Amino acid sequence: MSDLPPRVLVINSGSSSLKYQLIEPEDGISIASGLVERIGEPVSHTEHIYGDKDVAMDQPILDHTAALREVLRLFNQVGPDLETANIIAVGHRVVQGGRYFDGPALIDDQTRNLIDQLSPLAPLHNPAHLKGIDVARQMLPDVPHVAVFDTAFFQTLPDASATYALDKETADRYSIRRYGAHGTSHQYVSNRVHDLLGRKRIRQIVLHLGNGASASAVVNGRAIDTSMGLTPLEGLVMGTRTGDIDPAAIFHLMRVGGMKLDEIDTLFNKRSGLKGLTGDNDMRSVRARANAGDKEARLALDIMIHRLVKYVGGYAAAMGGLDVLTFTAGIGENDAVLRQELCDRLKIFGIKLDPVGNVLRSKDPRTISSDDSAVRVMVVPTNEELAIARQTFSLLE
Repeated sequence: MSDLPPRVLVINSGSSSLKYQLIEPEDGISIASGLVERIGEPVSHTEHIYGDKDVAMDQPILDHTAALREVLRLFNQVGPDLETANIIAVGHRVVQGGRYFDGPALIDDQTRNLIDQLSPLAPLHNPAHLKGIDVARQMLPDVPHVAVFDTAFFQTLPDASATYALDKETADRYSIRRYGAHGTSHQYVSNRVHDLLGRKRIRQIVLHLGNGASASAVVNGRAIDTSMGLTPLEGLVMGTRTGDIDPAAIFHLMRVGGMKLDEIDTLFNKRSGLKGLTGDNDMRSVRARANAGDKEARLALDIMIHRLVKYVGGYAAAMGGLDVLTFTAGIGENDAVLRQELCDRLKIFGIKLDPVGNVLRSKDPRTISSDDSAVRVMVVPTNEELAIARQTFSLLE
């Protein structure tokens, strides 16, 4: 028996990246973290952080097998040694769990095959996750591997919000429904709000605003709606994704523009959103350009805020009221101007921000609304890696 507390190695495998953290799920402590990015390119970047040691290097990393081999080498040389670190499991982020998974799942051959079967619903994500899962199971065979699904939190959606008005036979045959995404973050953040406020009954809207962005309506800890749909394309304006758009735009681009489906897929997912409107998907750059008088950048921000207002208003009506509006993720946690601009548009709900609290920079959860605000407004940093570690740990208890 080890004297060390149980630890979970969390792996988030992307198509050309591998991010990881070694976490103590009970205390929420991150022991070590790192990433390998630009996998398969002539020069890849690797960084490993452990205590006061921060080792970074650029070198070719051919594939995910080579990436994980390098990660294990860094753990061995820089620390901590995984053989003595009391790792009880490896937790893997998986975007799409379909209707099969409403919580974490032990990865065996059957689970692995189901994740693969769901790849058409998340073609940019599930195949990349499987690369990391397959390599990790080979290299770390002596501990259980657990999949934690972004879609699991939204399995509770009522049929009225999960079902599209599409021919039922076709929808059933091809599994077309609202699955959502970012569920691990929405669940973690909404639960943190319940814990922080010490209340069980809360009507809450969570705005996960980053390069990918999504909104959720959560009543007493249970999700009743979310902005992402069959795929992460639907919903809010994002860094490179359109969010909501008339589906007939696809037919128009095919018939009139002569575009192929793969071209439209790339256009909607990688060349739209802020990038399509301004040529730049970095919110900080768009904000700076708008402040300097760039009309395109200002319009892009207005479009983004308009979409947010529609979702907040719609979700508040669907829940029969709003108790807490919560911001999280990179933009949500750091862009005080966006929070102010949005909340100014939401004054109809009695929302009032504390101008000092709103601009305060902190890594801690905090309330940024004034004492006389009818709705509490909060900023709660997300921690998807910790959420994955805790869900993994809970499955094995």
